[in-house]
Amino acid sequence: MTSLAIAANGLRKSYGDKVVLDGIDLSVPEGTVFSLLGPNGAGKTTAVKILSTLITADAGEIRVGGHDLATDPQAVRAAIGVTGQFSAVDGLITGEENMLLMADLHHLPRAEGRRVAAELLERFDLTEAAKKPASTYSGGMKRRLDIAMTLVGDPRIIFLDEPTTGLDPRSRHNMWGIIRQLVSGGVSVFLTTQYLEEADELADRIAVLSDGKIAAEGSADELKRLIPGGHVRLRFTDPAAYQSAASTLREVARDDEALALQIPSDGSQRELRSILDWLSVANIEADELTVHTPDLDDVFFALTGGADIPHQPNQPKENVR
Repeated sequence: MTSLAIAANGLRKSYGDKVVLDGIDLSVPEGTVFSLLGPNGAGKTTAVKILSTLITADAGEIRVGGHDLATDPQAVRAAIGVTGQFSAVDGLITGEENMLLMADLHHLPRAEGRRVAAELLERFDLTEAAKKPASTYSGGMKRRLDIAMTLVGDPRIIFLDEPTTGLDPRSRHNMWGIIRQLVSGGVSVFLTTQYLEEADELADRIAVLSDGKIAAEGSADELKRLIPGGHVRLRFTDPAAYQSAASTLREVARDDEALALQIPSDGSQRELRSILDWLSVANIEADELTVHTPDLDDVFFALTGGADIPHQPNQPKENVR
């Protein structure tokens, strides 16, 4: 069984009369990306702050990196890295000096600190800019430097709190590549994000936080299948084949002008195989099969009651097979 990088049971946090986290459970297997989604103010950052020892929970049992957060917070801090919503980069000093400052904070010997800093600057394509003030860096460069600084202590668990907010599409995709590289190296990532596309692209599992509770959890595909409206669309160029299929299939919506049929489906492999087997047995050939599934927009609205939706740039809602 895969070990858990993070395990939280009954996590609670309130500020006065405002309940932010109402007894939530979180499990993050090692070497995976776990994404926490929710509307603005849902408590995503509060969860990150608790799990990274920045604030204390009102209740709950929490283990991070195998360490009990309540009894051994120092061991937890040694195992994690945190990149918050706002950059920790000091713009008054160079990128290299930011890295060396982090090496000093981790009590690395000077020679080792310089070696680690140089390796990370090269890894994040910042060597040429290393001697320049960080204030001259672009947003994407600052974010890369921010994560490089987080990695100085070689953490096995990283909290990324909205790491690509404000970045242009190219910088955001570059950041996704960095996150994938981290995970391929065995790092566990706890990700909060404003971008539903980001969670869809990166996360092995997604939890949707609403009104202080986990409304649903699963892979992106599992969450999409929770929402009704999925269907398979068959399009024909042969009118005879279209009429034959339409007269045989039940619970099908017809589009006589487009010679297309719409069959309710959750898009699962089992249902697709059933449709394809039926076409084969009936000796009917469809020219195009398109699977339409709800996307994370639909999931988010359904599970959070139409609360403010995170940004979702150019996300396709169908796949042609």
